[in-house]
Amino acid sequence: SSDSELELSTVRHQPEGLDQLQAQTKFTKKELQSLYRGFKNECPTGLVDEDTFKLIYSQFFPQGDSTTYAHFLFNAFDADGNGAIRFEDFVVGLSILLRGTVHEKLKWAFNLYDINKDGYITKEEMLAIMKSIYDMMGRHTYPILREDAPLEHVERFF
Repeated sequence: SSDSELELSTVRHQPEGLDQLQAQTKFTKKELQSLYRGFKNECPTGLVDEDTFKLIYSQFFPQGDSTTYAHFLFNAFDADGNGAIRFEDFVVGLSILLRGTVHEKLKWAFNLYDINKDGYITKEEMLAIMKSIYDMMGRHTYPILREDAPLEHVERFF
């Protein structure tokens, strides 16, 4: 673990050319430049490890615990499973989520819920995701959420 942390902190990742990213995504060159500036500002090495991703993501959900959901989300963005999100991984995923077709969005969401990547979503996998979403929302919601709400949600779905 410390070896990979050291490796991530010393590696400087240069993204693919803007033209290639523009062809892969539904972002304009200007949008890609703006996204890259923001990405480099948060992640100067050009790579985001899981701990950094969790820290950044937690700022959007201060009322709850987003750690587990951020873990699942990180794995969905980490397309090659190398333990780091490159700028390319980030913008390709973001492009699908923001501007993808319904089919592309469903495929991305399926990948998020298929935690063990075996091609199936089990009740256990869906329950893990649902619990993480409820944890992220926090306990101070209105109306108050019951403890068994995630399980009820999954049971209704299946």
